[in-house]
Amino acid sequence: MGLFKISLVFICLVGLALVHTSCAQNSQQDYLNAHNTARAQVGVGSMTWNNTVASYAQNYANQRIGDCNLVHSNGPYGENIAWGSGSLTGTDAVNLWVGEKPNYDYNSNSCVGGKCGHYTQVVWRNSVRLGCARVQCNNGGWFVTCNYDPPGNYVGQRPY
Repeated sequence: MGLFKISLVFICLVGLALVHTSCAQNSQQDYLNAHNTARAQVGVGSMTWNNTVASYAQNYANQRIGDCNLVHSNGPYGENIAWGSGSLTGTDAVNLWVGEKPNYDYNSNSCVGGKCGHYTQVVWRNSVRLGCARVQCNNGGWFVTCNYDPPGNYVGQRPY
């Protein structure tokens, strides 16, 4: 009987550890931390989480579960999207977008050597409210979207 109780406790602890691990790098704070770290590097103020924007992001992500296409939503908010196989986390997605930083040339306010629009949206000074969502697609991949209010990436304007 004592061995059964110990085994049951062990199984419960392993289960809790797995649940905690599966939530790692996908919380509101994880998204905010990744964004705000990039913003602080260029002297832009922190973003705050907004439940309305997050609800929009979640509704849009839910629509992508069937196909995981990287189709932009054309909604009222700025947007970054990512899709990946394996276990793409929210933090991974933000890091992919921030990874475009070397392609952004502040002096010419343009992308050089590759894409940079995801990065410039992350650090867009006037975008101060954030909402993100992550869903697992039917094909096993992951779809991550972050939305920004107000939107950024206006032609002719600098992000910061």
